[in-house]
Order: sequence, then structure tokens, then C-alpha cells
Amino acid sequence: FGLDGKIWNGFRADQHLGDRGWNVTGAEKLPPIVARGVLIDVAAAKGVDMLADNYRVTRADLQQALKAQQVSLEKGDVVLIRTGRMRDYEKAQAYMANPPGMSLDAAKFLVEEGGAMVVGADNLSFETFPSEVEGNYLPLHTYLLAMQGAPILELVNLEGLSRDRVYQFAFIGASLKFRGADAAPIRPIALPIR
Repeated sequence: FGLDGKIWNGFRADQHLGDRGWNVTGAEKLPPIVARGVLIDVAAAKGVDMLADNYRVTRADLQQALKAQQVSLEKGDVVLIRTGRMRDYEKAQAYMANPPGMSLDAAKFLVEEGGAMVVGADNLSFETFPSEVEGNYLPLHTYLLAMQGAPILELVNLEGLSRDRVYQFAFIGASLKFRGADAAPIRPIALPIR
């Protein structure tokens, strides 16, 4: 995702995109991630199994859940948001249709105030639809990837962490090294901190 013809770090497609993908910032350049992980269980904080279709998670929702969990964000965290949508994962049409997701203000809270270096959620696209920014179909992707350089994890199964009320953990993950790719699968591991 780019903005004004550039991706993160000011790289331009006309200068750095080759016939086999990006010559810079490809998925093969992503280092393994070993960091403190934080689950923000928005659905549980609201007393529901799953947020409603198209629910747009706000900054206040995140703050409320963090307060209920007695957890604070720290610079360099990997922050994962549970909407509960993973409960429908085996029913593809239900899972993909009208997913809940983050608001732009919530994303700004995570990165600018919370210091998150990576964000993610259990939904399909991290954000929800329709877009809250006219003329930008995926404003959170543009903001996080092009403006902040913050990778996004999607389709993360957070049900076990939620069930066990594990809100802080050691996060370990490394993406596949697809040369020039703008995305790659990752298998995240969460080791509870007790």
C-alpha cells in the first residue's frame, strides 16, 4: 500500500518496483519478530462472543478493554485485537461478510500513543467497511503501512488466548521469505507470561 506514489520509507514504484516485485522492502527483508504481545479482547470487554457485523472498534473500546484487562501498551508491542469473528472461520461466507474492524482513530491510538510496532486482528482485513475516509477504500492499510511502517497481521486465531484470559505473552513469528512480495504468511506463536 502506498500514498502519493510512495510506500514506506519514501520508495517509489517507478524506481523500485521490478518485474518480479519490489527491489526494496520485499517480504524477504522482514526480520523475525520477537516481542511482547498484547491481546486486546474487545468482544469480551463488551460482554459478547463476537462484535456485530460492520462494528467499527473505537479508541474508547480499546481503552475500555485494556482497563478491564489491567494491561498497558508499551513501545514495541505486537498488539492483536479480538473481535470474536474467528468463531465463524469455518463458515467462509459468514466469516467474510461484513466483518467488524478498527476505526482509523483506533489504529492511530495503537501506533501513535500505544507504540505498537505490529498490529493485527482476527478478522479478514483489520478494518471494516464502508471506508470512513472518502476516496480511500482501505484507509487503515494506507495509514499503517505507507505512513507508519507498521505491519498488519490478519486472520489471527485469538480464541485460545481469549478463553484462557492471556493478555500478555511473548510473541514469536517470522514470515515466509517471498522475494519482492508485499505480503507473506506468518505463523505466530504466543508464549504466556506468568
